[in-house]
Amino acid sequence: MLLATYTGQPLEAGLDEAGRGCLAGPVFAAAVILPPDFAPQFLNDSKQMTARRRELVRTEICQEAIAWAVAEASPDEIASINIAQASYLAMHRAVEKLSQVPTHLLVDGNRFRPHPTLPHTCIIGGDGLYRSIAAASVLAKTFRDDRMCELAAEYPYYGWEQNAGYPTVQHRAAIRDHGPTEHHRMGFRLL
Repeated sequence: MLLATYTGQPLEAGLDEAGRGCLAGPVFAAAVILPPDFAPQFLNDSKQMTARRRELVRTEICQEAIAWAVAEASPDEIASINIAQASYLAMHRAVEKLSQVPTHLLVDGNRFRPHPTLPHTCIIGGDGLYRSIAAASVLAKTFRDDRMCELAAEYPYYGWEQNAGYPTVQHRAAIRDHGPTEHHRMGFRLL
C-alpha cells in the first residue's frame, strides 16, 4: 500500500520523470499534489501498471488532484545540458506550473537540483512508495507516450507508438535504415 505523505504537510508535491533512457523525444516530468484521502485502486509506479490502468488512473489524478502539472525538456536541451540536468529542468518547470505552491517536494530518485525556494527529499524507488510520486509517474509516462504517438504519425518508421523512443531492436534498425530525426538525442549512442 502506497503512503499518503512523507512530511505530513498537506501540500507536498510528488515529482517524477519519464523518458530518461530514450533515444528520441523529450524527457517529461510531472508534479502532483494529492488530497490526503486520494487512493485509487490501481495507483502504483507507472512501470508496474498496464497502459489501460495508467489511463484510468490518469483520469482520476487529473480530476481529483489538488494540483498537477506536466512539463518537458527538449532533445536540444538534453544535448546541451545532459539528460540528468534536463530531467531536473523538466521537474522544475512542472513545479512552476502548479496552481498551488507546494510546501515540500518529494522527488523520485537519489538526486535532484534543489529548487530555489522549496525544500525537497529524494526517495529512491519513491514511485512505488508514495502516492504523490506514483501519480507523477503516471502523468509523466502517459503524457510522454501521447507525445511520442503524435511524433510517430509524422515519423512512422521508428515505431514510437509502441517503443516510445526507447532503444528497442526495431528502433535501432530504423535509425540505421532511415537515419536519425530532429527528435533523436544526438548526444546518445543511437546505434
